[in-house]
Amino acid sequence: MIPGLERLPLKRFEDERGWFSELARASGLPKPIRQVNLSRSAKGVIRGLHFHERGQDDLFVCLEGMVRVVVLDRTTGETFTEDIGDDNPVAVYVPGIHAHGYEALTDCLFSYLVTEEYDPANPDEHGVAWNDPRVVHLWSTQSPLLSARDTAAAL
Repeated sequence: MIPGLERLPLKRFEDERGWFSELARASGLPKPIRQVNLSRSAKGVIRGLHFHERGQDDLFVCLEGMVRVVVLDRTTGETFTEDIGDDNPVAVYVPGIHAHGYEALTDCLFSYLVTEEYDPANPDEHGVAWNDPRVVHLWSTQSPLLSARDTAAAL
């Protein structure tokens, strides 16, 4: 397993109204959460891979739909991938030094709980191409929908 990466199974408590799940408990995380982000993505979107040099870690949670999380240890080349969301309620804690991202396997609602606030004047966002040879085989699509920034990072 990639150093510092953690899988956190999310327990669902169901009754006739639906279900309840605890997404994160501060005492169970290596660092405190400082910002929470939310994104909606269409099926086929890949966001990332990104990494942070100044210590931001991410807790990935798929709130609706299914996503494929991909993590690359940039030093060793080791990879991690898991499909999370409706069919597999798991959160993934990723130390930000590792390149990380996700693919929307369905239309999805996704949350990133991060350990540093985003600084637009001095962003700590660096990219690894989605089609880097170390990870390209991990995605389910070979023609993803990408942001301009992620397109520029592509090989």
